[in-house]
Amino acid sequence: MGILKLFADILSGISKVISRLYCYLPIYTIIGFFATRRFSPTGKRYKYAILVAARNEEAVIGNLLDSIHRQDYTGKVSVFVVADNCTDKTAEIVREYGAVCYERFDPDHRTKGYALQFLVECIRRDYGLLSFDGYFVFDADNLLKKDYISRMNEAFAAGEKIITSYRNTKNFGDNWISASYGLHWLRTIRTEHRARSLLNLATRIQGTGFLFAAEIIENGWNYTSLTEDRAFCADAVVNGYRISYNDAAEFYDEQPTDLKTAMRQRIRWSKGHLQALFESGGKLFLNIFKPPFGLRNFISFDMLSVVIPSAVFSIFEKLISLLSLFASQSFTIDSAAAVQSALTAILVFWGTKFITAVYIFVAERGRIAPVKWYKKLWFCCTFWLFDAIGAISLVIALFSKVEWKPIPHNVSVSIDKIR
Repeated sequence: MGILKLFADILSGISKVISRLYCYLPIYTIIGFFATRRFSPTGKRYKYAILVAARNEEAVIGNLLDSIHRQDYTGKVSVFVVADNCTDKTAEIVREYGAVCYERFDPDHRTKGYALQFLVECIRRDYGLLSFDGYFVFDADNLLKKDYISRMNEAFAAGEKIITSYRNTKNFGDNWISASYGLHWLRTIRTEHRARSLLNLATRIQGTGFLFAAEIIENGWNYTSLTEDRAFCADAVVNGYRISYNDAAEFYDEQPTDLKTAMRQRIRWSKGHLQALFESGGKLFLNIFKPPFGLRNFISFDMLSVVIPSAVFSIFEKLISLLSLFASQSFTIDSAAAVQSALTAILVFWGTKFITAVYIFVAERGRIAPVKWYKKLWFCCTFWLFDAIGAISLVIALFSKVEWKPIPHNVSVSIDKIR
């Protein structure tokens, strides 16, 4: 009992230190409510390559390529797809749309990062990496609004080297699971991207829908973990790059609709986040104290808040406290009060997520797909489950071996229908 209590106190102390160090994060939410950075129109035209890693995506990849062909951007854009361990007609469809397709067969290295690494090396060999000014990364299920590349080009012309964009959902109203994902992406925009971009800090990319300068991968794509985006962000910050956000550039992607798939994806994310902490956390921490001191040091400190899965300390502190309570065999009035306090905390947690969902529906009402009012209410009531599943996934990921598995995409819809 004494050991459990000591361990719980240690974890509680770590959790409190982290929360106090990052007490400024709510300021981002306040700023994001009012403003974000805007980019001016430009006459400059850059040469871009689009990178897509696809595995058995014959149902959706044609719609992505069609949305790329419909872009109003007048500069040069080349599309490169890696058909990664495909057993369907993905490669055939890609070539029918006139894109360059490389086929990769390596069942032992299955993450998206390995596929992108292969694709980048193919481009280096056949075209030269620096023959393009910048590279976009998309998933096969994505769809781009007609002015997407034009808007991202404005940010690139403004001198930004890494830019992420507005992530919308093409199947938002399917059920509470897809809606929770959609609300999550928009929450990140409102509570992180908008403010960090406005303040010229580094926000984070989230797997897809981003652009980076060719110089960043001059030495290749070296991010092959379960969540390659975390490692990419950390390395960029360590090397002195900011990561900006362009609210005017909008794309859509598909969200899971069944709990089994969502749980599998969240466990993979959690495992990848833990890997990113061990791979990149140390570099970011050392970069905080690297002279000359200035904004770059704070950006490293700020990015560390993204890399540290601080929830794990809070989760274990609560679990160990509960075990200590029952092990003491003294379920007295004080113990009952502790349980009541825990139930109150759960209610506050639910209420916070409910209010957050309401805020997002109001703030993004012009861009979220129309849904009935009672569905919106239901989605607000169930949004807390997204973060609860994330916490459970983090605990599972700590004690299990996780392998990358593809997420099926079946929503075959054109950009015209979404608009």
